[in-house]
Parts: sequence; C-alpha cells; structure tokens
Amino acid sequence: ELAEETLGMGPLSTLMADPAVSDILVNGPDAVWVERFGKLEKTTVRFRDAEHVTRVIERIAARVGRRIDQASPMVDLRLADGSRVNATIPPVSIDYPTLSIRRFGRRRLRRSELIELGMMSESMERFLDAAVRARQNVLISGGTGAGKSTLLGALAEAIPNDERIVTIEDTAELMLDQEHVVRLETRPQNVEGRGAISARDLVVNALRMRPTRIIVGEVRAGEALDMLQAMNTGHEGSLSTVHSNSARDALARIETMVLMAGIELPSRAIREQIVNAIDLVVHVHRFEDGVRRVVGVSEITGMEGTTPLLQEIFRFQRSGRQGKRIVGEFVATGVIPRLVERMRERNEILPMTWFTKAGGGGPGHA
Repeated sequence: ELAEETLGMGPLSTLMADPAVSDILVNGPDAVWVERFGKLEKTTVRFRDAEHVTRVIERIAARVGRRIDQASPMVDLRLADGSRVNATIPPVSIDYPTLSIRRFGRRRLRRSELIELGMMSESMERFLDAAVRARQNVLISGGTGAGKSTLLGALAEAIPNDERIVTIEDTAELMLDQEHVVRLETRPQNVEGRGAISARDLVVNALRMRPTRIIVGEVRAGEALDMLQAMNTGHEGSLSTVHSNSARDALARIETMVLMAGIELPSRAIREQIVNAIDLVVHVHRFEDGVRRVVGVSEITGMEGTTPLLQEIFRFQRSGRQGKRIVGEFVATGVIPRLVERMRERNEILPMTWFTKAGGGGPGHA
C-alpha cells in the first residue's frame, strides 16, 4: 500500500488489478464507481480528500510526460498497459477533481468469442469477414461503451497479412495480428498552445505512407472529409467508427463532421461522397443487461433525391426479457446485398442461404 501510495495509483491499485473492471470513475474522494460486466456499481474505495485525488492524477500524468495544473486543467492520456485516462481538476470540474479510466483487456476479443458472448450471429460474422477481405469500406456506429473498438479489432482479423495497414487513433488501443502495421496517434497542444497534431493531419500524412488500408479509430471532426476522399481514391477496405444512435444518424454525423473541415461544400456533394465511399454501416448497442450486440448491418445502395438509401441485411430482433437478461435473435431480413456482385469479382463467393430468414439467424443472448 505504501509503494502504491508513493509511486503508483494509490487507492485505485486494487481496482486496476481486477480484470473484471472495464471502467474506473472517480467523481470525488468519496465517490469511486466501476463498471463490471456492463453494470455500474459504487465501490468502498475512498481517498482522504480532494488533494489526495489531485496528487494521484498528477502522478499518473507525470508518468507519461504530461502535466495537469491550473493553466491546463484537463488531460487525456494513455497508460503503459493501454488504459485510456481522462482527468479534470477545478476550475473545470466544479466540485472535485475527476478521473475516468477506460481499461482494455490484455488481449483483444476474437470474432469467435464475440459470437459466444452474443454480440452477433455466425452468419453476420461470416458476411462481415468476407466484406473486409473483399475490401469493402465499413463504418461501425454506436454509443459510448457500445463495443465499437472491440468489433473494429475483431473485423480487422480478416485483413490479409501481406497488406500494409496504417491505424490512426486519438489514443492507441487497437491490437492487430498483422505484421505490417503502422500506428499513428494524435497529440494535443502543449502548455504554450502549440505542437498539436490532429487526426486530420495524420490522415493526410497516412496517404503519403503507401497504405493498403487506413483504419481510423474514431472519426470526430474534419478528418471525415479526408477519410472519405481516401476511400474514394483507391484506399478501399478502410474501417472506422463513429458515435451515433443509429445507422442513418451515423451518415448525418459524417456529413456534419465534413462541414467541420471548414470547406464550403453543398450538402448534396457531401452526401454523394458518403454514398460512394462507405459500403456498409454496422450499428452496435449496449443493452440494459450489459450485453453489447450488433443491432443492424446495413448496406448503402445509393441516393434518392438528396437522401442516402440504406437497406438492412441483418438485424437483432428483441422478443422480451428473462429476468434481467434481454432475449431475442439475430435475423436476416431476406435482402440480397448489391455488393455481393462486387465481392464475387474479388473471388468472395457468398452463399445465398446467409441472407435468407431461415439461414441468417442465431441466438441473441449470452
């Protein structure tokens, strides 16, 4: 305890050692929460006072060469084990210093494990696997903590080992199996307000690095424009994630973020870029029982007037509850995707039984 208090994470060391904890949330000296198996719960861990919390935050920041003080009262960083840390101190956080730690497993979940956990069905997995191999551009959408990065890492398993992959993230957390991977990470501005490197800078730079595929961990702002241009100019098979409430909302958010690039483009031109660039939208959602599920796999088929057209290929059909557990099944909608023909040209033969209502299902509960 003395060693942890002097050099380590202080009272949080026991929580950091618990593999079941996925999030640690410190709202003040007497309010430490964790997430276990998708559920938030309050712990008995306590700090002595607000100053004690601040000291732990400063120690964590100093460990990775960052600082937090009155001049820059917020910090976002990554620990050596890959955990993502965000901290704030007064005057930004009014009552107490806060600390949020998003933890990641020592190894990433495989596709087979996601099926066992009830995140998707085998037909979904086989179809997405073939789509990634056939270099279709896939956008994963969902809310915070819905499992977007987990699914992104699992889908990336299908990328052939002889392709050059460039990953771009705010906080590097993707763990890929391939040998030829270049990892790029954004950098915030320093105390003097200079030296920031944005995701957009990295996307532009990645295009000069001869990538076969570009994986953008999360699209947040103007880099959406450069990502769409990359997808439309030969960098097929790109993967990315975006925060949204539905597949259609994801396209609207991409359009908004393109406008954040500061270039005046007509709405129709932006939507045409989106429709031409993105092939599939996979929407994930965390349900009340803590299980993360793929609730829809949709194909972008074109535009009608100024509206992008989406057709759903797979969906999660909820049927009720058994105690605290959500019950339902993954079903195919019966729609044959248009991209099947493009995938066939790349020697990906997809059995039509995957898309029939009888063959495309699977249990949707863990």
